[in-house]
Amino acid sequence: MPAIETRDLFRVYATSEGRAAALQGLSLDVGDGEIVVVYGPSGSGKTTLLRILGALDAPSAGLVRVQGTDLRQLRGSARDRFRAGVIGYVDQHYSRLLASELTAGQIVQLPLALRGEEPSRRRSRASELLERVGLADRAGARPSELSGGEQQRVALCAALAHRPSVLLADEPTGELDAATARGVYQLVRDMTQEENATVVVVSHDASAASIADRVIQVRDGRVSAEVLPGEDELLVVGETGWVRLPEDLLARSGIGSRARPLLAGSAVSLSAARAAAPASADAVPERRPRPSSSGSAAELRNVTRRFATGSAISGLTATFAAQRLTAVTGPSGSGKTTILHLLAGLDLPTEGEVLVLGHPISSLARAERAALRRTEIGLVGQDASLVPFLSARENVDLAQRLRSRVDGAPEILASVGLGDLADQRVERLSMGERQRVAIARALAAKPKLLLADEPTARLDEANAVAVGMLLAQVVDEWGTTVVFSTHDPVLLEVADAVVEL
Repeated sequence: MPAIETRDLFRVYATSEGRAAALQGLSLDVGDGEIVVVYGPSGSGKTTLLRILGALDAPSAGLVRVQGTDLRQLRGSARDRFRAGVIGYVDQHYSRLLASELTAGQIVQLPLALRGEEPSRRRSRASELLERVGLADRAGARPSELSGGEQQRVALCAALAHRPSVLLADEPTGELDAATARGVYQLVRDMTQEENATVVVVSHDASAASIADRVIQVRDGRVSAEVLPGEDELLVVGETGWVRLPEDLLARSGIGSRARPLLAGSAVSLSAARAAAPASADAVPERRPRPSSSGSAAELRNVTRRFATGSAISGLTATFAAQRLTAVTGPSGSGKTTILHLLAGLDLPTEGEVLVLGHPISSLARAERAALRRTEIGLVGQDASLVPFLSARENVDLAQRLRSRVDGAPEILASVGLGDLADQRVERLSMGERQRVAIARALAAKPKLLLADEPTARLDEANAVAVGMLLAQVVDEWGTTVVFSTHDPVLLEVADAVVEL
């Protein structure tokens, strides 16, 4: 019997606008000790699949068994015991799972404490895991003192602490640099070998395939293709003959919405039913040249920010040109998020000066910094924190009302390509669409400075390109200065300047 078995899995969500299907007949087997990496575009059902496998959500129809347990039959405390004993879960919104009052070491020990493990064994296990992800010296730090990438690694360690037989990881390296991501994937591989754990990883990171025994593609809530090591991609044919052709293949062929089949022996070929021109290979719009910059929008002058467990940045001097797109990049934990928080006035330097739009941020009172954010600064955090039961328009309206504005939501949403989805509830939008809503919300006050922290961390390449061009458009058409942190090469390509830490 496989460790994980799903058959004809459906998940349909009821909303005020009607029903939305996240999974549409997905079938998948995962063997004991196997590592399966799941790829697919944003909104294809990957996270829904993980939540069902982790007994955090229930299917609308179909079969789902994990380690021989029929998850459809679990209720109440039995479901809780199953999750606590069998499942290790790394959520893509990892920051919500890290208790702010605990240190990194205590967070990793917590699952073991809940199982009644002795304190010495808990400490030993936490130290071992934190050392393996390069955080041995950060065990005493609280989440607020850690970078996004460091928080992500702590969440992974906590998920692995009780040696689960099934590890489910949703974008476990979304905000990590390439070197740290490789270390995390190697930790997952090592754990699999040591504990004979079964692993399902959802990711947009191509390097995740390096540890996979099998890679599958999910499209439209079904498994559409799979790849075994050293073999070509195989399209999955459903029992009813359903086949999902990859988007890039369709685009290059020019088939469009109708195809004419041709059977020749055991080969089936498709051709366009109507004449259609193949799509261009280069889908990235060409950007027009910008006029010369009108000086600096923000500066860090010999800035140091120290926390109880160490310095996030030390003696940093940097200038961010006005009406330009500037990327801040560097290894996980190098201070990228700290810089954005300093520029937003959400944090203050230990030493040095921070100047933003002519204002000495480092010497302003808290109320003055808040007033500056309301009127001149837009911020898109690592977690967009949209209100899921409100529509895209209502999320933007709410931000405008808080900023004493009452107009412009439809125009702002149209400017980010969401005009047709303005009245959709956020919970029904894909990750890429939600990210654009978050950017629209930040633009509601028509800020002079837009700050974005890892804006493409959980997006597929197509959505990352769209967000990159949107940020460039904000600079070109709004005259807004944009500063963002990223590891994403797609975003680095559209930046006018790069600050490397």
